[in-house]
Formats: sequence, C-alpha cells, structure tokens
Amino acid sequence: MSHSRAVAESTAALARALVGTGDPAPVAAAGGLPDGSVGTSAELVRRAVADADRKAGVVVFCDMGSAVLTVKALLTAGELRDAHIADAPFVEGAVAAVVTASAGGDVAAVLAAADDARTYRKL
Repeated sequence: MSHSRAVAESTAALARALVGTGDPAPVAAAGGLPDGSVGTSAELVRRAVADADRKAGVVVFCDMGSAVLTVKALLTAGELRDAHIADAPFVEGAVAAVVTASAGGDVAAVLAAADDARTYRKL
C-alpha cells in the first residue's frame, strides 16, 4: 500500500523479478486512489489483499502515514482476514518477503524476513 500507484506497482514488480527462478508468491499492488491520483484507498487495499490471498495469510506493506492508518483500520474492523501488517521498510521489506514466501516460507518467516530488512546496511 503506497500513496502512489506507480510506487506500489514498481515495488511489486521488483520483488517478483528478484525472486529469480521459479514461481513468485502472489503479489498485488495497491497504490493511490481509484482515479489514479495520490492518496490511500481502503477499496484498493481490500482488492489487493483478496487478489494475493491463497489462504496461507497475506502480509501487507505500507509506505507511511495514512497508508498505515488505512490498513490498521481495516485490520481492526476485521475486513482483512488472515492479513498482517509488516513493520518493515517498504521496498526492501517487500523484496525480502516475496523471496521468502516464494521459497516456501510461512507468514511468520515472511514477517521475520521483512523485519530483518530493516538492518540491511549499505556501508
């Protein structure tokens, strides 16, 4: 879930591409508002979670602010069954999560990999 459709779709595409060989785990992007403008949309989040759901749990990444609040509100209202919000960096966490899920990791492993992405050092 990003405020920007382009950022959400690009992050999803990057995560899929970095899986390497084999089939990537399901990934669905939710970004911006339904009209394509910048913002957050509960409708798009619901749709993306439903598209990615294979009954093994869904991990949701948020970029910041109202994206986090939107997902938290949907989780609190019980509208996102078997969904978990990742407290992780958006891009790095999403890549780590998709790679882990694609290798057969369960939700706990996916959340741990996403959280571990926070410590990736560049120097």
